[in-house]
Amino acid sequence: MEEEEEAKKHVKMLQLPGVESLLSNGGKEVPLSSIEGRMACLFFSAHWCRPCRNFTPKLVQIYTMLRNTGKNIEIIFISLDHDETSFLNHFKSMPWLALPFNTSLRRKLCSHFGIEHIPALIPLSETPSGGLGFEDDVVKLVEEYGVDAYPFSAKRRGELEAMDDARRQGGKLQELLGCKDRDYVISADGIKISIADLTGKTIGLYFGAHWCPPCRAFTKQLMEVYNELKILRPGSFEVIFISIDRSKEEFQASLSAMPWLAIPYSDTATQELTRVFAIKGIPALLILGLDGKVLKTDGRTAISAYGATAFPFTESRVSEVDEALRKEGDKLPRQVNDPRHSHELELDMAKAYICDECLQKGRHWVFSCKQCNFDLHPSCVEESN
Repeated sequence: MEEEEEAKKHVKMLQLPGVESLLSNGGKEVPLSSIEGRMACLFFSAHWCRPCRNFTPKLVQIYTMLRNTGKNIEIIFISLDHDETSFLNHFKSMPWLALPFNTSLRRKLCSHFGIEHIPALIPLSETPSGGLGFEDDVVKLVEEYGVDAYPFSAKRRGELEAMDDARRQGGKLQELLGCKDRDYVISADGIKISIADLTGKTIGLYFGAHWCPPCRAFTKQLMEVYNELKILRPGSFEVIFISIDRSKEEFQASLSAMPWLAIPYSDTATQELTRVFAIKGIPALLILGLDGKVLKTDGRTAISAYGATAFPFTESRVSEVDEALRKEGDKLPRQVNDPRHSHELELDMAKAYICDECLQKGRHWVFSCKQCNFDLHPSCVEESN
């Protein structure tokens, strides 16, 4: 009911500057007055524009859902195509109305509504004086929130952002990881694990994709830490994969190589979590503490730099590990001469290496040759001396 009241503020349409009639999807002319009583949005788009082609199917889906649920909304397509044939071909994919192809009129409308890029979706509104007003471009709002963005107003954006903030700060795993029809996550072999079973664990939310080489590299690092903690601290750490893969096949390829759990592919929670936590790039690892709230720690950096030693990946623990490593380094010489190697070895810090003496994996402090590929554990150097 509140949404409908909000929408009514937008629909007492008067006139669009210079516009007398519109085109239906079937090519028939309809008077501008036909949208009286509807919430109207102007959609500036062109077929030559790739972002427009990507956004249009999403907008069609949202428009159809809104109309099917009784929302009194109309969209008016204003073409920035190069010619009328391109306009008509672009318009075929749209179920709404359009401004007849008119390059002079579209320039005036672009200027009037301040259109600087496309796609642009401009909700129209009535000003207090009864004139025609409009909201800012809501393409980003629609991309982020989908049908929930209706009625596309600044007030609605504020409400949605407040709900996101509540989920981010609430510490409730079901609200974060689940949805109305799902209270579980899945394992690589399809077994459903109740989200409630994750309570009381440190959880890593891993945003990644099979097509991303840095993700594949980080997955290996994360697996080492995950498997190590399963032995050292069984039941204390879990990872939830949130797929940014482009297909279900890619998702299955990602998950099949992972020992942890995942949000099902194409689940609404994937887009919501990406938005709620403002994920801008992958791989990304967010750490949830025992209270279900996100820690300030950069999970990817903590895992890459310190491994399982930094568990439970709180800021204080990462600081402790960093300080301990610093003190350890202060006790070591800057250079050593080892009889097994002809060059001087210098103290360095490495995320991972293989010691040429004991052939075991190493991490952090290492004595390395700058001229060739030779590394020694500090303990191996001490034993040889």
